[in-house]
Amino acid sequence: MISNRATLVRSPRHDDACRAIVAGIDAAHPRRVIEESLSVDDGVLGIDGTEHPLAEYSEVLVLGGGNAAGTAAAALESRLGDRLDGGVVVTDDPAETDTVETVEGTHPLPSEANVAGTERLLDRAEAAGPETLALVVVTGGGSALLANPAEGIDLEAYRDLTDDLIASGATIDEINAVRKHLSAIKGGRLARTLDPATTVGLLFSDVVGNRTDVIASGPISPDETTYADALDVIDRYDITIPEEIEGALAAGERGERAETPGPDDPVFEGTETHILADNRTALDAAADSLREDGYRPVILAAGIEGEAQEVGGVHGAIGTQCLASGEPFEPPVAMLSGGETTVTVSGDGTGGPNQEFTLAAARALDSGVVAAVDTDGIDGPTDAAGAILDSEALDGDGTAQAALDANDVSPYLDDRDALVETGPTGTNVNDLRIVLVGEP
Repeated sequence: MISNRATLVRSPRHDDACRAIVAGIDAAHPRRVIEESLSVDDGVLGIDGTEHPLAEYSEVLVLGGGNAAGTAAAALESRLGDRLDGGVVVTDDPAETDTVETVEGTHPLPSEANVAGTERLLDRAEAAGPETLALVVVTGGGSALLANPAEGIDLEAYRDLTDDLIASGATIDEINAVRKHLSAIKGGRLARTLDPATTVGLLFSDVVGNRTDVIASGPISPDETTYADALDVIDRYDITIPEEIEGALAAGERGERAETPGPDDPVFEGTETHILADNRTALDAAADSLREDGYRPVILAAGIEGEAQEVGGVHGAIGTQCLASGEPFEPPVAMLSGGETTVTVSGDGTGGPNQEFTLAAARALDSGVVAAVDTDGIDGPTDAAGAILDSEALDGDGTAQAALDANDVSPYLDDRDALVETGPTGTNVNDLRIVLVGEP
């Protein structure tokens, strides 16, 4: 999985960290998750204690989008066999499928391919009827991959706004509040299109708190945000938007455009959702791996948000305290955390949240190894999944801090052979961070 592992492993602790990363990502892979979570016995599909007799439906479809949608579709084909009638998924990591159409799109910014694939998906959803069972795969990355700008919104303007929102430091909830109100599929609108079909959501969560209305901008979940909320986010982060977007949001606030369906909307009566994997899935597997390697694994939290540099600094400082006093954890300890940090871009460099976390944590750690990756294999707008770095490898001349200040950590880490390269992993359950203090 880690293509440059031989370069990264400079010590037993580097090897331990790499092994834990692989264990965490593999535990959240749709192939494994669907095999463990879904059953088909005597023609009955079982998911989390709910049952759907397949003979009651004239067709069974797989629809959806996100980083893990391709691998999930392939796993569902394997599980359902000839009882599956087709479908469409949009992903940036396609897998070989026989029945489900897989459209390759782009991430983290949407493209014409994403729009074309989403339109094909919506056409298939529009044709669904009361005897249709729609298994809707919703995964991290779906907000970009399931892109269908609302009427009157140009894709380039929509893409530029997405880029500006990501760079602003806005949270994923805030970004999605805007995207939902500029889309024909997000914010419960796919559920509206599928109604009156039976819709079963199979979710791979990449958001803190596992809110179904936030994962991939909630295409089959009720939305409590409004056009006014979207405008508030634009104002809060002082983002300049083109006239067509401002006009669309303002028209929605005036009631001239349909609002996203809320919790009381009857379109959700035939919809259920199941979170099959989340950040804790990866954290628990990584912790088990590190326990086997002789560390005391401690999961600090699975929902840490904030500026990547600040969060990294706190993790490193805790590790230093462990070394100095054995508090709060006696070494050898493996501190793990998950969630999603952000980077408020003020420089013109290259990097990602996990890379900034790793460098900031290593700077604050007297001695140890830090690793952090995005479980989808893509950290920010880079080709790296994240980084792994030992504190002793840092220069003392201020270049590390200069790289952080300029948001230009990728070249610094690349020069030290510290970037983790996985390529697309086939899943996405948010970030996985590890700080190893002491040696087993």
